[in-house]
Amino acid sequence: MQLKIMPPKKSLSVCRAPLILFLCQVMSALEVPLDLVQPPTITRQSPKDYIIDPRENIEIQCEAKGKPPPSFSWTRNGTHFDIDKDPLVKMLPNSGTLVISITIEGKAETYEGVYQCTARNERGAAISNNIVIRPSRSPLWTKEKLEQITILKGQSLVLPCRPPLGLPPPIIFWMDNSFQRLPQSERVSQGLNGDLYFSNVLPEDTREDYICYARFNHTQTIQQKQPISVKVHSMDELNDTITANLSDSEFYSANSYIERPPKLLTPEGRTSHKEELRENVLSLECIAEGLPTPSINWTKEDGELPINRTFYKNFKKTLNIIHVSEADSGKYKCTARNSLGFVEHTISVTVKAAPYWITAPRNLVLSPGEDGTLICRANGNPKPSISWLTNGVPIEMAPDDPSRKIDGDTILFSDVQESSSAVYQCNASNEYGYLLANAFVNVLAEPPRILTEANLHYQVITDRPALLDCAFFGSPIPTIEWFKGTKGSVLQENTYVFHDNGTLEIPVAQKDSAGTYTCVVRNKLGMAKNDVHLEIKDPTRIIKQPEYKVVQRGGKASFECKVKHDPTLIATLTWLKDNGELPNDGRFSVDNDHLVIMNISDEDDATYTCIANTSLDIVSASAMLRVVDRPNPPFDLELTSLLERSVQLSWIPGEENNSPITDFIIEYEDALHEPGIWHHQTDVPGTQTTAELKLSPYIKYAFRVIAVNSIGRSLPSEASEYYMTKAAEPEENPTAVEGIGSEPDNLVITWQPLKGFDANGPGLQYKVSWRQKDGDDEWTSVVVANVSKYIVSGTPTFVPYLVKVQALNDFGFAPEPMIIIGHSGEDLPMMAPSNVRVNVVNSTLAEVHWEPVPLKSIRGHLKGYRIYYWKVKNSSKRHRRHVEKKILTFNGNKTHGMLPGLEPFSHYTLNVRVVNGKGEGPASVDQVFSTPEGVPSAPLFLKIVNPTLDSLTLEWDPPSHPNGILTAYTLKFQPINSTHELGPLVDLKIAANMTSLVLRNLSYSTRYKFYFYAQTSAGSGSQITEEAVTTVDEAGVHPPAVGADKGYSEIHFATSPAMHTSRPTFYKVRPVNPRIRNVTAAAAETYANISWEYEGPDHVHFYVEYGVAGSKEEWRKEMVNGSQSFFGLKGLLPGTAYKVRVGAEGDSGFVSSEDVFHTGPAMASRQVDIATQGWFIGLMCAVALLILVLLIVCFIRRNKGGKYPVKEKEDAHADPEIQPMKEDDGTFGEYSDAEDHKPLKKGSRTPSDRTVKKEDSDDSLVDYGEGVNGQFNEDGSFIGQYSGKKEKEPAEGNESSEAPSPVNAMNSFV
Repeated sequence: MQLKIMPPKKSLSVCRAPLILFLCQVMSALEVPLDLVQPPTITRQSPKDYIIDPRENIEIQCEAKGKPPPSFSWTRNGTHFDIDKDPLVKMLPNSGTLVISITIEGKAETYEGVYQCTARNERGAAISNNIVIRPSRSPLWTKEKLEQITILKGQSLVLPCRPPLGLPPPIIFWMDNSFQRLPQSERVSQGLNGDLYFSNVLPEDTREDYICYARFNHTQTIQQKQPISVKVHSMDELNDTITANLSDSEFYSANSYIERPPKLLTPEGRTSHKEELRENVLSLECIAEGLPTPSINWTKEDGELPINRTFYKNFKKTLNIIHVSEADSGKYKCTARNSLGFVEHTISVTVKAAPYWITAPRNLVLSPGEDGTLICRANGNPKPSISWLTNGVPIEMAPDDPSRKIDGDTILFSDVQESSSAVYQCNASNEYGYLLANAFVNVLAEPPRILTEANLHYQVITDRPALLDCAFFGSPIPTIEWFKGTKGSVLQENTYVFHDNGTLEIPVAQKDSAGTYTCVVRNKLGMAKNDVHLEIKDPTRIIKQPEYKVVQRGGKASFECKVKHDPTLIATLTWLKDNGELPNDGRFSVDNDHLVIMNISDEDDATYTCIANTSLDIVSASAMLRVVDRPNPPFDLELTSLLERSVQLSWIPGEENNSPITDFIIEYEDALHEPGIWHHQTDVPGTQTTAELKLSPYIKYAFRVIAVNSIGRSLPSEASEYYMTKAAEPEENPTAVEGIGSEPDNLVITWQPLKGFDANGPGLQYKVSWRQKDGDDEWTSVVVANVSKYIVSGTPTFVPYLVKVQALNDFGFAPEPMIIIGHSGEDLPMMAPSNVRVNVVNSTLAEVHWEPVPLKSIRGHLKGYRIYYWKVKNSSKRHRRHVEKKILTFNGNKTHGMLPGLEPFSHYTLNVRVVNGKGEGPASVDQVFSTPEGVPSAPLFLKIVNPTLDSLTLEWDPPSHPNGILTAYTLKFQPINSTHELGPLVDLKIAANMTSLVLRNLSYSTRYKFYFYAQTSAGSGSQITEEAVTTVDEAGVHPPAVGADKGYSEIHFATSPAMHTSRPTFYKVRPVNPRIRNVTAAAAETYANISWEYEGPDHVHFYVEYGVAGSKEEWRKEMVNGSQSFFGLKGLLPGTAYKVRVGAEGDSGFVSSEDVFHTGPAMASRQVDIATQGWFIGLMCAVALLILVLLIVCFIRRNKGGKYPVKEKEDAHADPEIQPMKEDDGTFGEYSDAEDHKPLKKGSRTPSDRTVKKEDSDDSLVDYGEGVNGQFNEDGSFIGQYSGKKEKEPAEGNESSEAPSPVNAMNSFV
């Protein structure tokens, strides 16, 4: 449906919605409302030829409308039918329908006849068709005695049916005693007359229950003919039966199964004639006999068979043409043909026609004084005659009416008056039937009225036509105009279509077509109008259609069908399988827009359609599911053309399972030699079902075939029958023949034996032959059993031999074998290489030369030379240990080789040996050589410990591989500022025996980079680098030297006092590859300060990405202001692990590695660091002053000999404000510099509980941020370095540490 109408009270007429049914409204403008006076109109009547069931009551319908309501009367066989006199006949109330009750008494035959109904009121009379009432009949077959039909094989046969005449004619079919339909084919088929035709009979046609059945549909009864028995004899059977009675010359010597050309069984002759009525089905039939069975073909002379109306039935023996017309008249030729000839028959077809309407008369509504016309035009073959009646009476016998004039098939009305109202009947008839139509003339004077309900709401889809109804009536016929909107102008035909019944059509509705439309109808008696409302909706569309699927049997298929529709409409999605409902099967599941089919089987191979429909439109999309699988195995293997060395194999392919067979694999079994084992024979294309196979002698063959398609291989077919080939002499000799001695005095001859099917016969043996290659000896031969080795003893050492091995069996020798060269056994070489020389190339490489040994002394195949070498002494004498020998082999006849990977400054010994297939010869005289010194490896480590305000302590270990005698160490260092600029480079030489160094007079709070390497006389080794930072200068206090009592070496720099405050000159050094490193985080409860180090170009814009560690959520990104190297993250969750990384934007964008930090646990309230509060500092100063006074007083009293319990009083009157703080609170010795933030290489992180955690390296500057104080944690707390007491390592978390004494607290302020 393209249009949905939403009436406020009731739905519209069904014929008003579809555009294709629009013509049903043509009469609506002429229909008179039932509240107005009008002549009768027949609305329902029984068919002209009315066949009734004699077992049921007879109901003859006649319904009519009119104003006033009409009365009804009937005629029977042309005379008045007085229904009041027959108690079995009643007329339904307010109706003309007759009901004749015959179920209890009475007979249907009594009421056979021609009935006609008349409906009459004051304005005229309408009549029905002549209704012919006939009861249906289903008579029985007449009793008959049927003899058995005996017939020879190959002859034709017709089994007559001759059903009894019934009303209507019965449907004929043939079945057996089990009510199973008899199979039909080109050879056996049923004719249109019901007879069963055999083009030729076969022995399998013998049976005793050929039964013809007649089904009478009207009474739902089936009548059965007596069974017919048929016996088919062959000629041999017939000869056997008459042997005793006839002479030899009287036998049927010729075979009755004689092939013959076709001959028509029906119709007879060469021509026939057929008449059919227009619009009926033309059925033409040709059935022929012959042997072989003929085939039928149809043609039309001087024309073509209509393509869309031609259908064949009964194996092309019946030609059907539906909806025939006069153009189908002509000559149709059927041709029956077999291999021996053909026969033709021509059927002349004439199409006649009962009358049919060209223009049927229509009701005419006129106002007084108007003119009008009734037209009645019909056609037929022959041409029908037209007659007029008025009010059921021939017009010639009706009263004169001056307003009408008859002109053949037309009645002209002029200046009509109310008395001109009447019902006119037009009758068109010929010999094949008649047409009767009623049309009234109703003279009325009525103002316009609109029949369509007011304020109807229409909904229509965009780009579809919209039909807005405005059915109206008036006399004279009103004019109609349409408007859009309250102030719209009259709509014009250039955009709209105006129909005669008042409907407005918008051919292509658009969004702007929506709105209110008004129709206005007028005539001279008045005016009426009506509003209708139109809504335009978006079309329903399938935006993702289901796709073609190819799925293997047992798999899963999923179809998707996504739909978009107007949001104000409700869409439903339905899935169909081959245009039917989905099976009620648990394997099918529909979830929203998906159809899923599990465990697919062959029955699921179909077309699946998704249908999306709303109340206004419907769309669909289809996709095919192709169920595929491996092919079924081939079957019916057959061996033909059986020859000694070949055979032909044929087979029938199995089901392809919707995937074409691409190949067949043929395998064979040798049941004689390897029973149960299948071997590959050959492959053939999938279009081939035979193969010529080459065979070998003395094999008991069986074959099987495997089909292959794109899915895989089928199971193997059943094996073919066995076929044994004859034995013959071998055609091949053993392969892989070798002659190799296993001992110095033998020759072992080996070969690959023939397989069983290569033996070609029984008694397989081998003839082994040999002789010396360079001698004049004759061949020595020996015949051995079916083995693969023979040993010749007593041979000289390593002498070449000629060897051959020939196969033989009981039927003879194989062809002459190929000769190969072998050698008797090898022995160890007798001599060592001489004149061995060593040339030391550098500290890790040496070249060795030698003189080769004589070939005769090798006594075998030369494999090469082997050098044994080992280190015997380290020149530095620090390590003396035995090193196991190393071996280098140089293949072939080499005279020199290189020894790589030697250790510098080492003594080596080597010797050289020759190698053959047996082993090594004696070693040469040992040669000793030494490698020179090399550059050392890097020192094992470099540590910077104990950083102070102006000093750093360096510790290291010597190189693991000095590669010589260390002469010195070189230390280079330079300061680095926060922008990665390098200061002046300082170069120091350090004695080789030192392992630590203290650098003094360094700048405060400055990062230094160190380069450190060792040296030997060969040069400088690899360097190791490290970075460290001096601590911050606090209040100008210079701490005492650390480690002065530990024997550290110290380096003092002669600099001015200003060195502590001034900065050195820096030089910009750009790294080759920009990078971000040392990303650190100082985290609190809900925020964290992120800092990093950057090496690379200037003017880079950084960003920080972070997220919850271990989650899959996307990184959150924060941009950093300018090029600063720190950023604060806020709004974090307490007690959560976060991952963080820093990146740079731009063309050279890069990103750091990830770091992980933890926020502190949630606190009830935010703690305030009182160490930074002014009142707290003042209080601490007061407490310190008080303690100092107490100490002085205590000292004085002690000198006087008195006692003062200071400690007891301190314990008793301890002020909580002056209690020593926990080490991990970091209250004492903290440092913060808001102007100079220098990130550490591996900075310490200060969590929210203010515990300073010791990291992998302690050479970093303090992190900084919002309200979080950085702390130093080098070798204990910062205070602990100056308190005179070594503090223990800070504890993790909030664990307490030992509280300092008041004296220690005082020291921190001194």
